[in-house]
Amino acid sequence: MDHALVHQIRRQSGSVLAQRRRSDEAAGLVPMDLDSERQYARSVIRDVLNEHFQAEAGRGMALPDAAEEAELAEAVHAALYGAGALQPLLEDRDIENIDMQGHDNVFITRAGGRIERGAPVCGSDDELVELVQTLAATAGLTSRAWDTVNWELDLRLPGGERLSAVMAASERPHLSIRKPRLGKVALDFLVKNGTVSDDAAQFLRSAVLAKKNMVICGATDSGKTTLLRAIANEIPPSERLITVEGVRELGLDEFKDLHPNIAVWEARLPNSEGQGEISLSSLVRRSLRQNPSRVIVGEVLGDEIIDMLRAMSQGNNGSLSTIHSDSAQGAFSRIALYALAAEKPLPIEASHMLIAQSINFVVFISKVRNHETGEEQRRVTEIREVNGFDGQVSSSRVFAYDHAIGALRADSQISCLPDLERHGYYPSGGWM
Repeated sequence: MDHALVHQIRRQSGSVLAQRRRSDEAAGLVPMDLDSERQYARSVIRDVLNEHFQAEAGRGMALPDAAEEAELAEAVHAALYGAGALQPLLEDRDIENIDMQGHDNVFITRAGGRIERGAPVCGSDDELVELVQTLAATAGLTSRAWDTVNWELDLRLPGGERLSAVMAASERPHLSIRKPRLGKVALDFLVKNGTVSDDAAQFLRSAVLAKKNMVICGATDSGKTTLLRAIANEIPPSERLITVEGVRELGLDEFKDLHPNIAVWEARLPNSEGQGEISLSSLVRRSLRQNPSRVIVGEVLGDEIIDMLRAMSQGNNGSLSTIHSDSAQGAFSRIALYALAAEKPLPIEASHMLIAQSINFVVFISKVRNHETGEEQRRVTEIREVNGFDGQVSSSRVFAYDHAIGALRADSQISCLPDLERHGYYPSGGWM
């Protein structure tokens, strides 16, 4: 692929489209919807390409065949409306992660953890920056800047991929994209692929129906978001959900059959003048005035945890969230540290007391290496029940991962078992 030519045709086609928008506005016409404009853009791209190739033929240059021309036109269209040269990588179902240090140092992680070198995605670092800036301006609920002042960027792409980009911290722009592994995921599917045992899945399903508050924790790329989706998809469709995220990635609103009554809220960064910020904390507080059955915080990253815990402790039962942690027990310390670092700090002891009043279960997910294949597999390896407060959070491990059998097993008595039994869970197996 001639990246320089794609870049040139994209600019020319974009100018034609911009002129069409201006002329329609001046004539008082209703703007084209996105689908119509995308279709119109294909004809514009063909015209611009034909003009280019006629000029090339006049200079005696060799022309591409029909297949090459179609591939070029598709690349230009992707640069205008998709993720440009990244699009083929995003569409490759076997790729899980994409990491880049500049436009030509591309590393892709395939299913099973295999890492390999990829081809350059565009012609220069400047083109890569322009591509990401275009995505930042169009892909989210609100436009996001990415430049030397706003040097970090987190973004959900239209296909659900999570993009993290950094510039000015090194000589070249750095980019990481994590692709969603599953779309409409359910606990039954996670049982089939070994992520969770059947007994633990039945427990989680009953805990959701019993409106127990749960926090899912684990390391980066351990599968927290996928597990949260699966658990949330067990919530009855009659309930009103509000999801609060720094960057939209849960995508629960995409499945109207499962969640017909859902509000999706995304935080907003301040503008260059420091105005217009919408923080996660303010969104969590505001969500409580919107009549939610449950509030789901996609990922806790700071002092919004205080508002989340207070919401849980004041009757907003059945709430869910994720947090980074290296163990289920470690989640309590991470929450307390976030609360201590808040604008209005909460002492460690007060944080632990609030956790004990708010959270029912902590679910830990991690990568476990399969000794036979050498591949890393995502597994729920521990579930802890919060039992109370005794100077710090008191908890018990109700499910533990047995490496000998490679599965999660019941480890101790669940104190709220009667609540779960009313929603169909029995440790000995079987459903009502």
